[in-house]
Amino acid sequence: MNWYFYASGIVAVIAALMVVTRANAMHALLYLVTLFLAIASVFWTLGAPFLAALQIIIYAGAIMVLFVFVIMMLNIPNEAQRERTWLRSLIWVLPAFLVLILLIQFVVAVGTKGAPAGAVIASKAVGRSLFTEYVIGVELASLLLLAALIAAFHFGVLPERLETSDD
Repeated sequence: MNWYFYASGIVAVIAALMVVTRANAMHALLYLVTLFLAIASVFWTLGAPFLAALQIIIYAGAIMVLFVFVIMMLNIPNEAQRERTWLRSLIWVLPAFLVLILLIQFVVAVGTKGAPAGAVIASKAVGRSLFTEYVIGVELASLLLLAALIAAFHFGVLPERLETSDD
């Protein structure tokens, strides 16, 4: 199982580098989804399948939808031609390859019918620790996300309304 961990770690590092080096926000989000899947794979190989499932559901699902909505609210101008060719672009090759590596890992690991290496962390223990000893961190993270959403709305939508109200 060590090679699963290292392969997932390499995929995570490559995806993280691609997230911070992309100029197009939607391309960066595509790599961010790949990064979240790789982190979930790392959690799974470390013996925390519940945490891996939470990583996929919360981050790769809910948080990514929030990011897409924020980008839509910012209303970044794109040319129509660029939007039409986005699905045919080669930008999908590297993320698809990285996700394929993670998928092959998962199929091989599930095919061996073995549990992840290390002690398995129960969902009750994760919930208890999140809402007892780490409750301040959870609440601060939620406030940070709310502040970022308000700031994105302020910078993206509010200037448009101010420009139209001055006419």
